[in-house]
Amino acid sequence: MVHRPLRTIALPEQPMAVYDRWLAGLAEQLADPACDRDALCRDTLMDLLYPQAGTWADLVADPDVPLTSRAALLALDPRHVTLEPEYYHEVDAARYARVKPLLWLWQSFDRSPLGGGNVDIAVRFRRMLAEHVFARCGANFKCFQFVEFSFGYNMHVSDNVVVHRHVLLDDRAPITLRDKASIADYVNLYTHSHSIVDQQDVTSIPVEIGPGARITYHATVLAGASIGEQGMLGAMALATKPVRAWHLHFGIPAKPKVVKPNAPPEARNTE
Repeated sequence: MVHRPLRTIALPEQPMAVYDRWLAGLAEQLADPACDRDALCRDTLMDLLYPQAGTWADLVADPDVPLTSRAALLALDPRHVTLEPEYYHEVDAARYARVKPLLWLWQSFDRSPLGGGNVDIAVRFRRMLAEHVFARCGANFKCFQFVEFSFGYNMHVSDNVVVHRHVLLDDRAPITLRDKASIADYVNLYTHSHSIVDQQDVTSIPVEIGPGARITYHATVLAGASIGEQGMLGAMALATKPVRAWHLHFGIPAKPKVVKPNAPPEARNTE
């Protein structure tokens, strides 16, 4: 095994100055209790996707602008779209109204040239939004593109957590990600399940991912299947029950197969 820490990349000074000023301006607006988050989302997306095209209000009202273009412009404002979690019975409408503009901005940013596969500026942008969406966002949160949440406000994230690409974090019940938890690409983490008799009979159970725990590629965690400290869920595995601390679980359903060589003695029971 070769130790390969991530490299440090330095962007040129000129784009960094622009990025820093842009993020600082957004952060200042979000810090203002009087901030109109819907308008902030709309105007930011307008600048990102239709730079120098004119003002949003004028273009939407202009009968000479094609209807398709006007429909696309209208959708920049989160008040003119509906998101799936709004339909869930247990949504706290008041809390969701506060985070919806930022979730819509987050999703739309990831589909823009500035977001997408960009790393440095995009990670910083998502971290800034997370501080105003999550119940808690710890230091050095690192989130890559195309991560989606249900409510967002049920996320409790500690320090140095990493979430990779195309991850679904279904926080219909609280999700807690402890220090240095890592979630790999295409992971699905659920906190709710449906009765096999009545699909509208929904049970929600919180999920906790312990300190240093890892969920690897394409794995799925079902409601209530928390992962213990330094536990690991293998690629493509399906966790239907809790993953034990310091153990590696594999398969469908996932079962403990290996204990980490650095596990403390009290964690080595494999029964």
